[in-house]
Amino acid sequence: MMMTRRVGVVVTSSLLVFFAVVAAVLLFVPAFDHAVFMSIRHGSMGSSSSGAGNNTLTATHRKLLLRATEMEEPNRIPGEKCSKADIVINQGPTGPLPSGIPTYTVEIMNVCASGCDISRIHVTCGWFSSARLVNPRIFKRLHYNDCLVNDGKPLVNGGTLSFQYANTFLYHLSVSTVSCS
Repeated sequence: MMMTRRVGVVVTSSLLVFFAVVAAVLLFVPAFDHAVFMSIRHGSMGSSSSGAGNNTLTATHRKLLLRATEMEEPNRIPGEKCSKADIVINQGPTGPLPSGIPTYTVEIMNVCASGCDISRIHVTCGWFSSARLVNPRIFKRLHYNDCLVNDGKPLVNGGTLSFQYANTFLYHLSVSTVSCS
């Protein structure tokens, strides 16, 4: 009788601890996505398989890079082929350097709807600097708040340039001027 009571107390205590941990995760972990948890639990996430027997889970809710500028249809002057709105800059955090300095990945894309190549892309970038070397032919600071993309050469329609930089904070990057090629 005494042994049964002890087992009951141990089981009850274990269950209380388990539920307390689950509740703490659900309430206090900001990156926890309840909808994703439920879709995984109930098997409703998208999945696909190839002929080789590889299964891939797809999760369309994830977004690695943050859009620095919102995409909007540019107000074009009649006869103008492109505008700075045709260049989209996305960036987001990646794994830190071994020294612990945060790193960020930047993607610069030409999304010109009229099929234009865009050159002399200048970006506002403050006092941009990086603890990790950035290829100056891809992105370099010319002056305060003026960085040049692709060494001034055209970024072809649909083209994307990417690079990583390391700094203690994320730089706000936005397109300041472009030239249509």
